[in-house]
Amino acid sequence: MGTDAWSRTAAPGHTEAGLPRQAWRAYFEATALLQDRLDRTLKDGADLHLADYNLLLLLSEAPEGRMRMGELARLMVFSPSRVTYQVKTLEQRGLVERCASATDRRGAEAVITDDGRHLFRKAAALHSRQVQDLFLDQLEDGEAGTLLRVFSRLGRGLESVNG
Repeated sequence: MGTDAWSRTAAPGHTEAGLPRQAWRAYFEATALLQDRLDRTLKDGADLHLADYNLLLLLSEAPEGRMRMGELARLMVFSPSRVTYQVKTLEQRGLVERCASATDRRGAEAVITDDGRHLFRKAAALHSRQVQDLFLDQLEDGEAGTLLRVFSRLGRGLESVNG
């Protein structure tokens, strides 16, 4: 690996061919570690997984705290069955409700409850501190702008390819 390259899993003596491959491996491994750490902290501090947090975040930002199940699945990059399971799990805990769509009775919506909003606020404080400590505070001047440009471009490209 290059002088600044990092990999947690590379076999001793293994070097990825070229800077782009080194960057990919470091990104892939660091992201997995970051997501694991964020998930564990949310689980320990708020009894939520990162996916639960993301679902509650989307509902807390949605008009009237409600969103169609299909839209929720699309935004979370989940299959419809996976988001249904996720909502059902949170519904059993009283954090969300599933109800008929207010505009189209054929569709279903997830709605955040008052208990869900309360727990989300607690989790958001934990999550925000950890994002600051583990990610934002690690960036040097100018890197946030570079990351924003790179991942915005990648995200737009992936959305246009996969809808």
